[in-house]
Amino acid sequence: MLSRLRNMFRVPDLRNKILFTIFIIAVYRVGAHLPVPYVDFSAIKDLQNQANNSGVVGLLDLFSGGAITNVAIFFLGIMPYITASIIMQLLGVVIPKLEQWQNEGQVGQKKITQWTRYVTIGLAIIQSTGFVFQLHQGKGGLLGSAGFNGRDLIPHFDAPRAALIVLTWTAGTAVVMWLAELITQRGIGNGMSLLIFASVVSRLPAQGSALYSEGSKIKFFVILAIGVAMIVGIVFVESGQRRIPVQFAKRVVGRRMYGGQSTYIPLKVNQSGVIPVIFASSILAFPALLASTLGSNLTGVQKWINDNLVQRQSWAYIGFYVVLIVFFAYFYTAIAFNPQQQGDIIRKQGGFIPGIRPGRDTEKYLAKVLNRITLPGSLFLATIAAVPLLVLALWDIRQFPFGGTALLITVGVALETMKQIDSQLMMRNYEGFLA
Repeated sequence: MLSRLRNMFRVPDLRNKILFTIFIIAVYRVGAHLPVPYVDFSAIKDLQNQANNSGVVGLLDLFSGGAITNVAIFFLGIMPYITASIIMQLLGVVIPKLEQWQNEGQVGQKKITQWTRYVTIGLAIIQSTGFVFQLHQGKGGLLGSAGFNGRDLIPHFDAPRAALIVLTWTAGTAVVMWLAELITQRGIGNGMSLLIFASVVSRLPAQGSALYSEGSKIKFFVILAIGVAMIVGIVFVESGQRRIPVQFAKRVVGRRMYGGQSTYIPLKVNQSGVIPVIFASSILAFPALLASTLGSNLTGVQKWINDNLVQRQSWAYIGFYVVLIVFFAYFYTAIAFNPQQQGDIIRKQGGFIPGIRPGRDTEKYLAKVLNRITLPGSLFLATIAAVPLLVLALWDIRQFPFGGTALLITVGVALETMKQIDSQLMMRNYEGFLA
């Protein structure tokens, strides 16, 4: 490890990229602790002590690194940008113009990126407006489960103050988006992923300390061992892939012969990443939000939702959670990898899979293999997401620092960033680092 760090900082170009990335992350963390104007600071402290990190609030607070409970200028964090990126990717399947841009290479990608920014600003305005009124009301809606006890976080509420807070949060989202793009262009790694990584990691010490003070020492070390085992499992599965061999036929162009090479298509076991967990959490939060906005006169359906879907430790919640993760793993994998398109690319380049006819047989084979490897990948995601909830339910613990979403993000981003550093050092012939 020491030799790795030494080699990373030996190369001036790589060292400057790493230091620039660390500086941008530091700026982002400062913005996550600066409150917006006109808020009640004493009420913010109560919110930090009482928030239970459940549902949409917990998901947003995880990705913002505590900016939700700090009511900071980076209140929304990177989530609007993530949502906009997912929306644009999903719309690329149904809107011909977006599909055309996807096939135009770098020029089309620039157009998609620009429209993703527009959608991000629109989502930030909508979300900021909704959160301002919820902070003022102090109950119900999105933040009803956060424990405001009816307190008004924005005293002397009026239109100019609300507009200023909405403008501040929207501008904060634009700044976060700009910081992420700066890291991608001038730093090391993917900017959006690294900002999420910094947000998630920043909350681990506080959650670990709360767990240590809440339960017994035996429980703490058992949960620590579970966390280490989950990390090992994530590294193993994230690195796993099914390699589909592809053989290219020889062809003569002029006086030169091309082709005749062998390569492979790497199909990851966990092709969808952490997206199914995020989707499943968001979907399960909607019934709880609807029940909280319908008032205190509970019907049978509302009571069942409050008893089973509001509390993440309930067995019904865990069951629905697992089913939705498996469903969204198949759904997102079907969108991210198109067997028909991949088969056409192989055929146009003069390639074929040994033992499989080009064309429709190749498409069926790729779809069959993809469906088979998606099942263990989806079950793995469901297990990683459900284990913390099971521990919470069995031991009645409120804090679990090694949540499935947090671990998947941190380990995945760390692996991808180290791969980029490896490639940078490989170009500079630092074989000792790779050995």
